[in-house]
Amino acid sequence: MQKTLTKHGNSYALVIEKPILELLRITPDTPFEIMSDGQCLVLTPVRDAKEEKKFQKSLESIHTRFG
Repeated sequence: MQKTLTKHGNSYALVIEKPILELLRITPDTPFEIMSDGQCLVLTPVRDAKEEKKFQKSLESIHTRFG
């Protein structure tokens, strides 16, 4: 998928569509860790440890139940 930046005031923004936000469990309140190697930009959502543990447990249950 290719995206372009959108003018937002004096800055530029990258618009992320709703299906991708839902897939990644991202909300407007989700904090991100931003890293770059000088050529690539990597955004990683910062997860609450309790929330992540609960999600992983649910995911394991689904995999066990449905293969």
